[in-house]
Amino acid sequence: VAIGIPTSYELKQNYPNPFNPLTKIDYNIPVDGIVTLIVYDIMGREVISLVNENKKAGSYEITFDGSEFPSGVYFYRLTTGEFSETKKMLMVK
Repeated sequence: VAIGIPTSYELKQNYPNPFNPLTKIDYNIPVDGIVTLIVYDIMGREVISLVNENKKAGSYEITFDGSEFPSGVYFYRLTTGEFSETKKMLMVK
């Protein structure tokens, strides 16, 4: 277990995956800055914005509740500063 400020940006794979209807998304940011974490559907349309605020450097965990959305493939993208990464997740109801 690492304690302290992360040394690099990291967007982790959601867990569990596939999920129904709750899943956790963990990410690390090494410097303070504006962070966005957005979920998109398979067509690239924004489904929900989970994070859109200024965050201190550190490790974070957020829970996505997909109970209002249909089963299917979704993507989530973390963007902060010059870092951006996207991962895929699958919701099965």
